[in-house]
Amino acid sequence: MSAKLGEILVRENLLTPQQLREALDYQREHGGRLGFNLVKLGLVSDDMVTAVLSRQYGVPSVNLDLFEVDAAVLRLIPREVAEKYSVLPLSRVGATLTLAMVDPTNVFAMDDIKFMTGLNIEPVVVSEAGVQEAIEHYYAQSREIELATAVDAALAGSNGNGNGNGFHMGTDSVSLDHLDFDEGAGEDVQVIDEDDEIDVTSLARMSEDAPVVRLVNVLLVDALGRGASDIHIEPYEKDLRIRFRIDGVLYDVMHPPMRLRDALISRIKIMSKLDISEKRLPQDGRIKIKLKADGRSRELDFRVSTLPTLFGEKVVMRLLDKEKLMLDMTKLGFESESLVKFQRNISKPYGMVLVTGPTGSGKTNTLYSALQSLNTSETNIMTAEDPVEFNLVGVNQVQMKEQIGLNFAAALRSFLRQDPNIILVGEIRDFETAEIAIKAALTGHLVLSTLHTNDAPSTISRLMNMGIEPFLVATSVNLIQAQRLIRRVCSECKEVHPTPAEALIEIGFTKEEAKSIKIYKGRGCAKCNNTGYKGRVGLYEVMEITDDVRELILIGASALELRKRAIEQGMLTLRQSGLMKIKNGITTIEEVVRETVA
Repeated sequence: MSAKLGEILVRENLLTPQQLREALDYQREHGGRLGFNLVKLGLVSDDMVTAVLSRQYGVPSVNLDLFEVDAAVLRLIPREVAEKYSVLPLSRVGATLTLAMVDPTNVFAMDDIKFMTGLNIEPVVVSEAGVQEAIEHYYAQSREIELATAVDAALAGSNGNGNGNGFHMGTDSVSLDHLDFDEGAGEDVQVIDEDDEIDVTSLARMSEDAPVVRLVNVLLVDALGRGASDIHIEPYEKDLRIRFRIDGVLYDVMHPPMRLRDALISRIKIMSKLDISEKRLPQDGRIKIKLKADGRSRELDFRVSTLPTLFGEKVVMRLLDKEKLMLDMTKLGFESESLVKFQRNISKPYGMVLVTGPTGSGKTNTLYSALQSLNTSETNIMTAEDPVEFNLVGVNQVQMKEQIGLNFAAALRSFLRQDPNIILVGEIRDFETAEIAIKAALTGHLVLSTLHTNDAPSTISRLMNMGIEPFLVATSVNLIQAQRLIRRVCSECKEVHPTPAEALIEIGFTKEEAKSIKIYKGRGCAKCNNTGYKGRVGLYEVMEITDDVRELILIGASALELRKRAIEQGMLTLRQSGLMKIKNGITTIEEVVRETVA
C-alpha cells in the first residue's frame, strides 16, 4: 500500500520523487504508515492523503472534524479495539455500522468488529492522525459519561436521600470535576482474584448475547462445512485462538476478541449442559443440534471437553457426524489379504480381536464396522464405551461413569451375566479389565477391544507388562491389528509429481518398482482448501495369531521376534501398507513417512 500511495502522489504532482525518497527514508527509521509520515513531515496535507486513499480503495473519505459521534454508537467498540485497528464507529443505521478506517482493506478488523457488534460494516477512509485524535477525544469523554452515569445510578438507588443500599452522600457532595484521572490515580485499587468469586448470573447473561450465540452457531456449522473433526478453542494471555482439525491436521480459523472469551466458553458449556460456575475442574458434555444443510434437515452430535489452563478454559468439541461413519469395511482402506484375515477372525465364535493405534487413528470406526457386519437378530452384542460416540441400532451400548464406580471392569462383570455373544470393551487400560476380557474370550465369547501401542507385535508385550500370563495371551488372542489414518490426495487437483528413484528406494520400494512408479500429489484447489489433500484412508497392519506365533508367545519371545515371524507368514506392516497406497496413487510419500517407520 505504501509504494502505491507514494506513486499516486508523485503521478498527480502532489509530491516530488525526491520528497518521496525522503519520506520513505524517514519511515524506515521511525516506522508507521507512509501517509502519516508524509503529513508529519509537512509534505502533504491530511485531506490530500485521504482523497488519494479514497480513490485507491474505492470507498468514501470523511473529515472527522465535521462529525459528532453518539455515545451509544461509541460503546459498540471498546477503546482497545479502536486503537488496535485504528478505527472509529461513526453512525449506525439499522443493522449497518459506518466505520472510519485508516486501512479499509483490513478484513481481519472488519470481521472482528462484525462478530463483536453483530452488525454489517460499511467502511469509510480517514487519515491516521485524524482517527488517533478522534479516539483520544471521544473515548476520554466517554469515560466521564460512564462515571457520571454510575454515580447517578447510585444516587437513584438511595431513594433520593442518599442513605439507601449502603451508599452514603454526606453534605459535601462528590463532583466529577474533582476526580483525578492522572497516571497516579487508582494506585490504591485492590485487585480481586477472578477465581475467588464467579458471577454465574453475569456469565449466563453474557452467553445469551446475540453476537456470541451467532459466533458459536457459525463455528458449529462451519466445522461441518469444512469437514472438520474437532474444534479447538484455546485462550492465551493476550489472544483467543480457534482451530479446526481437518483430515488430521490443525488449521487456524480465527482469533476472536479477548472480551468474548468468557461469554463464548459459557455459551458452549450451557449448550452441553455443563456447570458454568465450575472453572477449576475438567468437564465433559455433549451438544446435539439440528440444522438444515443442502436443503435437508440433519442431526449432529458434538462431544465437548473443557480443561482449565493458565489463562482460562480450553474447549475441544469433537464432531460426531453419523453420515461420515463408514461401516463398510471394504471402503476403509484394507489391503485384500489383510481384510480376509480380519473378517475371518471376527467371524469366530470366541477369542479376542484387538485394534491398536494412537488417538484419532480410526479404531472406533473399525470396531463399529466389525459390529455392523456381525449385528443380526440372533446375536446379543454388548458394548462398554467411554464415551459412546455413535448409537448403533440393535447393539446394547453402555456409557462408563467412573464417578459412580461404573468402569470397564465393572461393566464387563455385569455383561457376563447378560448372556452376550459379542462384547466390545472401549479400551483395555489396566490389569483388571484385561483379566476379565481374556476370561470372557476363553469362555465362549468374542471380545473386541482397543489398546494404545505402536504396532501389532508390541501389543503382546503390553498385555504381559500389565500382568497377564503368557499362556492366557497365547490362547485367548486371535488377531491384533495396528492402524493409522493418513490423508488422501485430492482427486480434483491430482497430478503426477516427478520423484527421484533414490528417494523411493530409501522409503522401502525396490529398484525395479522405483523405476516404474508414478507418484501423485495434489496441486491445491477450492475443493481441498488448497492443501492438496481431501479425506483420509487407513493403513493396516494385521497380525494373525497362528500356532507358530503362539509358541513364540509361550516361550516369552520379544516383539522383534514376533514381528519377524509374522512378516514371514505374510503380515503387511504399516509401512508396506503405506507403500501400496503410494503405488496406487491414493496418498503421498510425506503422509506415509509421517505416520510409519521402516
